[in-house]
Amino acid sequence: MEIYLVGGAVRDKRLGYPYSEKDWVVVGARPEDLQAQGFTPVGKDFPVFLHPQTGEEYALARTERKTAPGYTGFQFHTAPDVTLEQDLARRDLTINAMAENERGELVDPYGGARDLEARLLRHVSPAFSEDPVRILRVARFAARYHHLGFTVAEDTLALMRDMVASGEVDHLVPERVWKEMERALGERDPQVFIQCLRDCGALARVLPEVDALFGVPQRPEHHPEVDTGVHCLMVLEQAAQLTGDTRVRFAALIHDLGKGVTPKEEWPRHIGHEQRSLPLVDTLCERITAPKDYRRLARLGAEYHTHSHRALELKPATILKLLRAADAFRKPAQFEQFLLCCEADARGRTGFEDRDYPQADYLRGALKACQAIDNREIAAQGHTGKAFGEALDRERLARLSEFKASRAS
Repeated sequence: MEIYLVGGAVRDKRLGYPYSEKDWVVVGARPEDLQAQGFTPVGKDFPVFLHPQTGEEYALARTERKTAPGYTGFQFHTAPDVTLEQDLARRDLTINAMAENERGELVDPYGGARDLEARLLRHVSPAFSEDPVRILRVARFAARYHHLGFTVAEDTLALMRDMVASGEVDHLVPERVWKEMERALGERDPQVFIQCLRDCGALARVLPEVDALFGVPQRPEHHPEVDTGVHCLMVLEQAAQLTGDTRVRFAALIHDLGKGVTPKEEWPRHIGHEQRSLPLVDTLCERITAPKDYRRLARLGAEYHTHSHRALELKPATILKLLRAADAFRKPAQFEQFLLCCEADARGRTGFEDRDYPQADYLRGALKACQAIDNREIAAQGHTGKAFGEALDRERLARLSEFKASRAS
């Protein structure tokens, strides 16, 4: 029995990149050999075991054979005579197909160390094209390591395009799309994930509502970058700089979907795009099984981002409407997420990246003015039920009027 450290831990260790998980491959063993040593079996499709002390995953060396479309259409084979090189050959990228033996010596049959030095994401073999999830993984790694200078190798990008053209990418299941996308949104440069999918043609299949934004013009005086798709990538980039919250980043990406269906005769104006965005947000979120909290924030950002941009000129009644729509009184944290999304939108334009966004602080102040109201005083006036709500709204409007006047003076 031989045990090797494999995958991400080997890759990131050589990069000097932080990592926490360690995966191991066991060569020359059978399932009963590991169980006899106290390992717990957990693999559904092939033998994977948890170490009795560390809880880390140990997988028996295996080979695989494509038997049906999609990422589940594989038949796996494990046996004591399966070699480490055979196991590594089935992995997606050369930088993920390296191993270390128990003495810490590198085993690198497919040139992963060379590609690490060259900052290339390159597939191990043509078998890459058998699993559509690998398109998403490559895009995610591109987002993770973009700041280190990594790019996708041209032959790998060509293979990804072939997978799109052949329809292999259409076999992606929604849950796996969302899993990879959520992880990509948490990377340092999530906009690179979207750009990579667009470069290989997969964006039109996975997120067609986002892909439809590219080539749609906007008014250059407000959007010097002009292209709506480019704008949304810039907004996502700004959101990533403002917060690590993937909900905000997701909302930032899809806040302008309605512009993708603006009639061409109305270009470059997009009057009413906020309302047109809502059914598209719902459709996209439903298709990729985005969680409810992601969907709520995305709808809020899509419908009300222009309200936030115009905050300094809004009437108190309109600000109150916005606070209610955002559920700001019950969920102030969600309102803060909304404001970050709007700030990213304002800064996600060529030449506006470092501009201040006073609207956010203005709306924070407006909410704070309303939060200062003592509900007990209103209740003490004898108001109950509907009358209490109406009295509370009158007091909120009064406080908002005072707040607006104080900011104007």
